[in-house]
Order: sequence, then C-alpha cells, then structure tokens
Amino acid sequence: MPNRAQDWFKQAERDLLQAEDSRRGGWHEWACFIAQQAAEKAVKALHLRLGQEAWGHVVARLLQELPLSVPDSLIEKARVLDTFYIPPRYPNSHPAGAPFEHYGPLQSEEAIRYAREILEFVRARLA
Repeated sequence: MPNRAQDWFKQAERDLLQAEDSRRGGWHEWACFIAQQAAEKAVKALHLRLGQEAWGHVVARLLQELPLSVPDSLIEKARVLDTFYIPPRYPNSHPAGAPFEHYGPLQSEEAIRYAREILEFVRARLA
C-alpha cells in the first residue's frame, strides 16, 4: 500500500489557503474551523510518514502521540485550535447566537497563525 502522507499534507496546505481566504471574506467561524482541519491533516500526514495510523480530531493529542519531540508551546497552540473543531459550526455550542456571531478577525488570525506553525513543524519533518 502506498504511503499517502504527501496527499494528506497537500490537502492541509490547501485547507490553510481556504482558511486565509475565508478570513479575508469575513467568514471567521469557517476560517477557525478550517485552520483546525489544516493542522489535523498535517499532523496525520506526519503519522503516516512515520508508518503510524492516527485517529481522531484532537490535534494536541495527535502531536503528543508522535514518536518524536514536539515543543510544549506547539501542543498548547494545538489546544487552542482544538477549541475550533465543533463550536464554529453548531449553534448549540454557544449559549446564544449563531456561530458566526462568536468569531471575528482576532480569533481567525490566531487560528491561522497557529495552524501555519504546525504545518511548518510537519513540513520540516516530512522533508
């Protein structure tokens, strides 16, 4: 079976571009969610490159399960991204209001920056 790590990483890069586009368009809730998705796919790519299967959507846990050293600061940034997995998409994740009313440029900028750092970490290890 071929190793699909590069496919997963290429999709992660494309997801990050979509997050940036969503941010520019004012779709901050989607920018946050897709930034989380970009990070998740990148880390799964690294697991695949290392011959491991990775399951789940918790980026911090996926990073911790890698058989290599991951900076604590990157795991903390992944924890922030993990908060964007469900709430930006579902109204019942908030006490009131639609998800888009809870996310703005501050959140989407942070999400994209953290996702970019995770992709760079992975890129360096895929090379």
